Amino acid sequence: MLLVQKFGGSSVATAQHIAEVAQKIQRVIEQGHQVVVVASAMGDSTDHLVDLASELTSMPAGREMDALLATGELVTVALLAMALEQHGVPARSFSGAQAGIRTTYDFGRARIESINPGPLRRTLAAGITPVVAGFQGATASGDVATLGRGGSDLTAIALAGALNADRCEIYSDVAGVYTADPRIVPDATPLSSLSYDEMLELASQGAQVLQTQAVEYAKGQQVVIHARSTFRDEPGTQIEAEPVIPVKPAVTAVALNRHVAKVGLMGVPDYPGVAAYLFSSLAQHGINIELVIQSVSHDKLNDIAFTIDEHDVARARPVVEECLVNLKGQALVIDDTVAKVSAVGSGMLGRPGVAATVFQALADAGINIQMIGTSEIKISCIVARKDAEHALEQIHKAFGLDLSQEVIEDTF
Repeated sequence: MLLVQKFGGSSVATAQHIAEVAQKIQRVIEQGHQVVVVASAMGDSTDHLVDLASELTSMPAGREMDALLATGELVTVALLAMALEQHGVPARSFSGAQAGIRTTYDFGRARIESINPGPLRRTLAAGITPVVAGFQGATASGDVATLGRGGSDLTAIALAGALNADRCEIYSDVAGVYTADPRIVPDATPLSSLSYDEMLELASQGAQVLQTQAVEYAKGQQVVIHARSTFRDEPGTQIEAEPVIPVKPAVTAVALNRHVAKVGLMGVPDYPGVAAYLFSSLAQHGINIELVIQSVSHDKLNDIAFTIDEHDVARARPVVEECLVNLKGQALVIDDTVAKVSAVGSGMLGRPGVAATVFQALADAGINIQMIGTSEIKISCIVARKDAEHALEQIHKAFGLDLSQEVIEDTF
């Protein structure tokens, strides 16, 4: 069996942790499996590199920033290869470029264009375990490009797809995916399985177990993901095509995203093309839009509100200010004190009352809903950030996610 095993920053935070990870990999290899290892930077070393750069410049060039940040993973894979050799496992470290990962030129958030699995296949055939730096690849011209926060997940899943691996195991400091973040909701329970669509919604709504782009890639390549704990021997969560479950609960899990901001353009003209102009302008600056609400027209004017990542506020502000002036709008409102809570589950398809349960849970807690967004398997609410954790707990409780699976099926 060929496995791709990815170890996150907390799993390799110290030399002792790296030695323990090497022993874990050694045991798997001794069972007769081949392993390709992907590793993140040690602990908070990426944040440390960002801080160093900020001491020198407030606007670093994207190419140079990626060249800097990619060094964190290179340190880890070299040390992990040394640790494997120390345990009698022949190993060789690879940068993303050396592993054949070709990316776009979008520094800081590059996408994988192609993978040449030849170097890793040859290494495996020689009886050597490849240890690949996550989070990075190289452009056609050879420049280092990083894949965005959580990009090591994408590296591992993309390599698993290119190598036709049997499974991609994602190791971190949590034992898989829970019904909610257990650091916020102590009664959260682990999930044994999730569909790609459910995991994709959870990741996009703030669950930090896997990167959104990585889940999209896994779904496209049908890569089976197994999210597990590095430090505890627990079953973890398997993520694949829709698992066969006799009766699915309406909501599988809830998620919280604190890193959102609400933008409102008030009193803009109500005629065709206004929304297209506004959102095209934001798209040209690489700013992603999430929830959108447009009010009912009054006196040929309406209001348009939407959410963006709070880290994009500084870039978005001059864009929307210019749009407001050109549209002859009345006012601009930007609120970075909000958060998004979401209920996710493929079991809500065709099941009435799910949205009502979410809204009633928040109403009972005295929490005001500022915006609402839905998909076939998701209901999201924008609330004040100070209320966000309480909102998450209330929705989690309303759907009985702190109970056993059997009780959930009987009560909803």
